[in-house]
Amino acid sequence: MDISKVVETISASYTPLTDACQGDLVRALKILRFDRSATLVKEGQYADKTYFIVEGCARAYYLKDGKDITDWFAFEGEFISSINSFFLDVPSPHFIEILERGILLELSRDKITILSDKYHDFERLVKTVVTKTLLQLQQRVVSIQFETAQQKYENLLGVQPGITQRVPLTHIASFLGITLETLSRIRNPKNGI
Repeated sequence: MDISKVVETISASYTPLTDACQGDLVRALKILRFDRSATLVKEGQYADKTYFIVEGCARAYYLKDGKDITDWFAFEGEFISSINSFFLDVPSPHFIEILERGILLELSRDKITILSDKYHDFERLVKTVVTKTLLQLQQRVVSIQFETAQQKYENLLGVQPGITQRVPLTHIASFLGITLETLSRIRNPKNGI
């Protein structure tokens, strides 16, 4: 895999990075390859790394009273990390699981700080990634508060059309805040009559 091509994609998709910044970023990144169902971050672990998904997908989830509650999906071209642990240096409140065999690029908080201090364009990249994540989470809150189960599902498909072929329906239902039965009724309305 050519990391420099991936960094060029990040530069094109998020915010332009100078050639010098791209070169230092390539050297700072670590390639990780995972099988399906690998755990990237465990609850209680200090997580000082962020990950860019080159291939595959991942989810962040909590365990609450023995229930598995998904609160974030990330796919190719997106970043994922344990936000609380990464920014506040506290134990992660959730797990991050790889859902498909995949390739991720890992970047530590220390290297992010060094690159941000050295390059204003990298600092802009961090700001852009954080802003995009914040806006996605804010939209999720609005969705949970104001949308019907049908609207939540349709909006999810609008953002990730192939998600039902890649992610178990139990995780999708959990993410939408609905039961698996409700999700089944939405997906097959003729069965609910």
